[in-house]
Amino acid sequence: MTDPVIAPEPQNPAPVPAPHASAAEPANGAVAAPQPASADSGAVGTEAADGTPARAGQGARRGGRNRRGGKGRQPATAQPAGAIAEAGAVPQAPRQTGGPRRTHPVLEQLAGFYPHLFGAQFLPLKRGIFQDLQDAHPGAFEKEDLKAALGIHTRSTRYLQVVAEGRQRHDLQGQAVEAMAPEHIHHALLEVFRRKKPRDGEDLVAKLRRRIAQAYETSGLTREAYDALVRGRDERANALLDEAFAEVAERDAKAEALLRAYEASGSTSVEQFADMYGMEQRNVGQMLARARQLRGPAAA
Repeated sequence: MTDPVIAPEPQNPAPVPAPHASAAEPANGAVAAPQPASADSGAVGTEAADGTPARAGQGARRGGRNRRGGKGRQPATAQPAGAIAEAGAVPQAPRQTGGPRRTHPVLEQLAGFYPHLFGAQFLPLKRGIFQDLQDAHPGAFEKEDLKAALGIHTRSTRYLQVVAEGRQRHDLQGQAVEAMAPEHIHHALLEVFRRKKPRDGEDLVAKLRRRIAQAYETSGLTREAYDALVRGRDERANALLDEAFAEVAERDAKAEALLRAYEASGSTSVEQFADMYGMEQRNVGQMLARARQLRGPAAA
């Protein structure tokens, strides 16, 4: 299955605003096309039409009471006509029961050709995938339709999630061919968390900050180099980035202190050292590896 062509999801109170849309999209030559209108766009007309029979039914009941000389029980559903018309003009999300949501026909085709990329599980697409698809299927796709379909696909939450995880970009054969750029991972993270709806008691801002810190550490870049790639113009996003940098700096200081203690201890193994300090061996190993990584550029 591929992501449906629907209107943008309702936004929860966002920890950060949306990043630049092109950050997570493959550089495929496809201009980011506006999303086609949803099949649910006719909901307003449906709701309004539903209101008309309701008023007619109420009129019939009132006529019946008049024939009985005004006696009879007042219907509980009676409302002023203006209120009914107003309610019918505003579609409510729970009432959208118009059947299954449509998927862009080109995305259906792509899922058939490349289920490993556009099927149940998504993979990040290599840059230039637009031209690759045209070359692989000459005449199969209208150029503008293919652009629109790829734009919908790469803006979908499911696609952004795999980009935010830092997975490599893949070609049409499903082979990993290119590392995901740190700035694309960062902007995908911001957008994914902007769209999330928090559960009860869930702190999405703290989760996003940890994910940013993790992405920064995984990049292997210095703070200055990473900052130059990902910092934008939004103050809230930049504040989260600074907080993530501070968290990583604190952890790095602890890792460096632990490495010095390990070197001075005379321990012959990480396991022995971890037992000596009552620490978990896995955590000690990760901290020592991080400290050695940080020493590398300085030693060089």
